Amino acid sequence: MFHMILTIVLVIMSISLFVCFIRTVIGPTMPDRIIALDAFGINLIGFIGILMILQETVAYSEVILVISILAFIGTIALSKFIERGVVFDRD
Repeated sequence: MFHMILTIVLVIMSISLFVCFIRTVIGPTMPDRIIALDAFGINLIGFIGILMILQETVAYSEVILVISILAFIGTIALSKFIERGVVFDRD
């Protein structure tokens, strides 16, 4: 029963990843694209976590850590770029 629930959740998360990808590609504004990209990263972390539960392994824990760090840094850098026009300040 638990295996079937996790499979259903993987299908739903796959649909969510597809929707976030579409919003990232055709988002009307840049902030919409940044939010969709951040949501894509969070959904991807959850997707990999559920795969880890299904496969009964911790082999992907480093992958989850790297994706979460990159998603956070990417969101901060893109938000700063939209706000100021540059990522690195030259003072």
